[in-house]
Amino acid sequence: MRKINTEHLEQKIYEMALRAGVNLTPACAEAMNNAYAKESGQACAFALKTLIDNSKIAKSRQMPVCQDTGMAVVIAEIGQEVFLEGKPFAEAINDGVRRAYKDGYFRKSVCDPITRVNTGDNTPAVIHTEITAGDKIKLTFLPKGFGSENMSRLYMLKPAQGVEGITDAIVQTVSLAGSRPCPPVYVGVGIGGSFDTCAYLAKKAITRDVGTFNDREDVAEIERMALKRINELKIGCQGFHGDTTALGVSCEWAPTHIAGLPVAVNIQCHCVRCEKEII
Repeated sequence: MRKINTEHLEQKIYEMALRAGVNLTPACAEAMNNAYAKESGQACAFALKTLIDNSKIAKSRQMPVCQDTGMAVVIAEIGQEVFLEGKPFAEAINDGVRRAYKDGYFRKSVCDPITRVNTGDNTPAVIHTEITAGDKIKLTFLPKGFGSENMSRLYMLKPAQGVEGITDAIVQTVSLAGSRPCPPVYVGVGIGGSFDTCAYLAKKAITRDVGTFNDREDVAEIERMALKRINELKIGCQGFHGDTTALGVSCEWAPTHIAGLPVAVNIQCHCVRCEKEII
């Protein structure tokens, strides 16, 4: 049994949140550069170049890469041989988020859903936990902006709709969103499970590197086909009708009930910010 004090966990979340707020992931930066290199539309090329320049300035000056510094999403994959000691787990994570958003001068965007009164420190974070083998904790920190989150959808399809129905749902979600989620977007998809688990799978999918494909070939084919059809929409960067509407599509799956086919589509804007660390 390996002991980990949650003060160490808090510090790691603090450091990850500070990095995520000012940096695109390397895979996202590469995808943006590739999109710019092949863009044939003048307006979209200008918009892509502006977004790329913005990300470089944010990184060099250590300033937020987007004014929406997001709702903090934390995925903790905890080895079953880990013993946590110290303050409660969720309290440690929220303390790390609270400190980072204060010290990084990040916008505090979390509020009561009814009164709309701001919590003042961007907490509580959204925390997902998984129990895994081993004596380590894998942390993923995702600051999720809501211009894109608001464009996400969940479908309860009929099993007979199959792969075609899944692909149609993905493409329809992006089509209905149009320019509102600040494209080019990154699309996370959850397939299977239940109403709630497919939504989590969709969120987890956008923590994968842009441009990667699922290990399962038939799922990877859905990713490729959905991406092709999305880019054929010609919404383009910031809605200027160009070649790249999506940087990538990533799908995660889980077994489901014989009577259902849940599909969740979680939209991420061009500003993909995600930090991962193992402690």
